[in-house]
Amino acid sequence: PGPSGLVAKTHVFRERPYYLHNYVQATFDCMGRKKLKGSTLVVSGDGRYYNAEALQIVLKVAAANRVKKVVLGRGGLLSTPAASNLIRTRREKRMLGGFILSASNYP
Repeated sequence: PGPSGLVAKTHVFRERPYYLHNYVQATFDCMGRKKLKGSTLVVSGDGRYYNAEALQIVLKVAAANRVKKVVLGRGGLLSTPAASNLIRTRREKRMLGGFILSASNYP
């Protein structure tokens, strides 16, 4: 969806059933099933509140969409610039992009 991503308070993700699930699935739907099958994504967060739970949701939706490989920081943690760098420079044939769970505005 671009560098602006999904902007919402944490309580919105926690209180509205399947809010994050639907956002991730909608993003995958835009990519198309053929691109997703066998692809690689970077998925990581900066460790803020709800990070671990949100990462699990993204990983489950990615698996359901037949994403083959996920590059994930240790413990699910990567700084926003580090995750962005991996997405832009990783030399994998099937690297599609990623989900960065952060409050940062770094593109």
